Amino acid sequence: MPFLHRPQVQKLAALTGHLDCVYALAGTPGADTFYSAGADGMVAVWHADEAAQDGALVAKVENSVYALRHLPERNLLVIGHNFQGIQAIDLAEKKLVFATALPPAAIFDMVYSEARQRLYVALGDGTLAILRATDFKVESLLKLSDKSLRCLALHEERGELAVGGSDWRLRLLDADSLQLKQEWEGGTNSIFTAGYSPDGRYLLTAGRDAHLRSWDVAAGYAEHRSIVAHLFTINHLVFSPDGALLATCSMDKSIKLWDAETLALLRVVDKARHAGHGTSVNKLFWPGRQNRLVSCSDDRSLGVWELT
Repeated sequence: MPFLHRPQVQKLAALTGHLDCVYALAGTPGADTFYSAGADGMVAVWHADEAAQDGALVAKVENSVYALRHLPERNLLVIGHNFQGIQAIDLAEKKLVFATALPPAAIFDMVYSEARQRLYVALGDGTLAILRATDFKVESLLKLSDKSLRCLALHEERGELAVGGSDWRLRLLDADSLQLKQEWEGGTNSIFTAGYSPDGRYLLTAGRDAHLRSWDVAAGYAEHRSIVAHLFTINHLVFSPDGALLATCSMDKSIKLWDAETLALLRVVDKARHAGHGTSVNKLFWPGRQNRLVSCSDDRSLGVWELT
């Protein structure tokens, strides 16, 4: 069902406390709590219902953090600690419970498979790390490229893992056997973000060439649509919990809201119109409330937006 109305957007809060660029957001759809991390190595927790607030420190690590993953069923927060490895924090006990060294590279993305009890990790040296979720021990390290692996998307039902990289390639792996099923050029520059539509019919990708592309899963990932979506690099794309909206954010300092089905542009959220971010917008997260969107930026702040 297409989204028929252009949502109005109001800024509820600018959350500050980070001392440097904020690169990562995590949480679980249906929960109002969310987490942030960035160049200062600080991992903080926030609540979407509390507009004026200070975040609480969850962890402090030595290097920058580009990737976070919340595992609600185990109440763990997994931190991709650049050049160190994976660290898992027990959120109830507020303590480190697992730490796994990985090749000394940036950690750009992580996806978790509940069905397979695996954590897949994309590394800056072109390696895909596969960790056993029970104890976060390394199952295997798969060298896929000489360039960075930048983003991951998991299709649980089909058992397919999509991997996007700085070599402009998209790779499709069997999520169980890790065999390469398909590989193709997914853009004219680095691919920074990927996600399956909620109905599983399309894989959406974007990156440095500022194009938003959708690939038809049932048609062997044939290109379905390609649009110039931003002025500069698209850093992240994410679907709303009900699947009606797609949000993208960019180095051009804007957030854009799209009809998830038609990819019709519904709203541009920027500094001029909505007191948006002044620098690159790096990640987005939809907390529990359907009408809330959270963003983070190089300007060291998080934005909380209400959609009506």
